Amino acid sequence: MTTARVGLVVPYLTAYRLPFFARLRGELDARNIELAVAHGLPTGLSAARRDTVELPGSVALRQRAWKIAGRDLIWLGLGELARTSDALVLPQSMHHLHTYPLLARRRPRIGLWGHGRTHVSAHGSVARRAKAALTRRADWFFAYTEAGGAYAVQAGLPRQRVTVVHNSLDTTALAAARDAVTDADVAVLHERYGLTAGRTALYIGGLDELKRTPFLIAAAERVARQLPGFRLVVAGDGAHRPLVQAAQASGGPLVYLGTVGDRDKALLGAASDVLLVPGAVGLCAVDSFALRTPVITCPWPYHGPEFEYLESGRNALVAPGDPEAFAAAVAGLLTEPGELSRLRRACQADATRYTVEGMAARFARGVEGLLHGTTRGGN
Repeated sequence: MTTARVGLVVPYLTAYRLPFFARLRGELDARNIELAVAHGLPTGLSAARRDTVELPGSVALRQRAWKIAGRDLIWLGLGELARTSDALVLPQSMHHLHTYPLLARRRPRIGLWGHGRTHVSAHGSVARRAKAALTRRADWFFAYTEAGGAYAVQAGLPRQRVTVVHNSLDTTALAAARDAVTDADVAVLHERYGLTAGRTALYIGGLDELKRTPFLIAAAERVARQLPGFRLVVAGDGAHRPLVQAAQASGGPLVYLGTVGDRDKALLGAASDVLLVPGAVGLCAVDSFALRTPVITCPWPYHGPEFEYLESGRNALVAPGDPEAFAAAVAGLLTEPGELSRLRRACQADATRYTVEGMAARFARGVEGLLHGTTRGGN
C-alpha cells in the first residue's frame, strides 16, 4: 500500500535521465512511496540541442517563459501536482519562479536538487547570496557531488538534511555495450569514416557556446597538422552545428555524425582513443569511464560539477587552455600509447564508482528523509 507520494520536477526530459527515473521508481516502490516525474520544455541552448524525449506516465506541466536581461525565467504550473504530493523535489534554480512561493509556504515539503554553487554561468555577489538563501530554505538538498553537498552545508542547511547522490548515467549498460563491441565492428567504422587507430578523437554532446565548439574545431585542426591521419568524430547537436558542418565541408579533420544513441556511443568510444571536451565537462566524465576513453579538457570556469570526478594524470588529462597548447597535449598523449593505456585502466575502474544504481539508491534514501523529516541523508 502506498504511504506517500513525491513529485520530481525536471526542466525537460532527456534520454540519459530515463534509466535513473526507472531505477528511482523501483527504489521508492520498495519503500511504499509513489513517484511522479513532471517536466517542462527546454529553452535557450537546451532547446537547440533537440534532445527531448517522452516518458510514458510523466506529467507535462504548463509552462510560461520570459527572457529578461538575457536570462530565461520559467514558471511551471505545479498546482495539481503540489496539491496531491506529500513532497516535491525541484531544480535548485533561481530562474524557476514557481519555486519561491512553494518555499515560502513550506507545503508540501520541498527538496532541491542541483549543483550547489553555480557552474555554467557567471554570478555576482548578490546572485550568489540569493542562491544560498534559496538553498537554505529547502527541507532537503540533493547534491550532484561532494562539493555540492559542502556548498549546501555552508549555505546553512544541516548536514543531516543533505544527500550527495553522485550524479551519473547508466554506466553499467554503457560499459556492457562497450564490452560487446568487437574488433571487426571497430574495423568497419574505421573503414567507413577513414579513421586510424591511435589517431582518433571523439566529441559527444551539445554543440554550443558553453561547450566551446570553435575552440574544439581550432584545436582539432592543429592536431591534424601535427599528426597526419588524425580525425575528430563529432556527435551531437546544437546552435553551433553549422560551424561543425562547415569545418567538415572545408576538408578539415572533422567527421560529423549528428545525434547518436547509446549503442552508437559505445561503438564510437571503442573506435576512439580520447574524448576532447575543451568546454563544460559534465556527465561526459562518466561516459569516459564507461567507454574507457579518457577525457582531455582544459581549465574553464564553467565546467559542470562532474568535473570533480576527473583527476588529471590518472583518469583524464587537463591540458593548457589555448588551442595551440591544447593541441600539443592531445598529440603528445596520442603518441604515448603506454600513458594512454594507463589512463584507460583508471577510467575502467572509476566506472564502478559512479553508477545510476547507486545514484538512485542514495536519492531514495534522501526522499525518505525529506518525507519523514528524519536524518536519512548522507552519501
